[in-house]
Amino acid sequence: MDIKVLGMGCANCEKLERMVFNALAELNIDANVQKVQDIPEIMKYGVMSTPGLVINEKVVLSGRVPSKAELEKIILEHANQ
Repeated sequence: MDIKVLGMGCANCEKLERMVFNALAELNIDANVQKVQDIPEIMKYGVMSTPGLVINEKVVLSGRVPSKAELEKIILEHANQ
């Protein structure tokens, strides 16, 4: 599973990145996590508001930080695809 956290370094972007690492550890799921801070690269995903979360090249969240439960649900939904 490939996960990208889209954001230019704002507090919410940093928070989402930490939450992704924590959720992966708690769920015991291996994933390649990449932080994308390049604006043109972020725009390629059509994300107009950060933070954004991309799993396996699909935008699954943008413009907000999810709850821990919501993030874990999103990750689990994409873990076996």
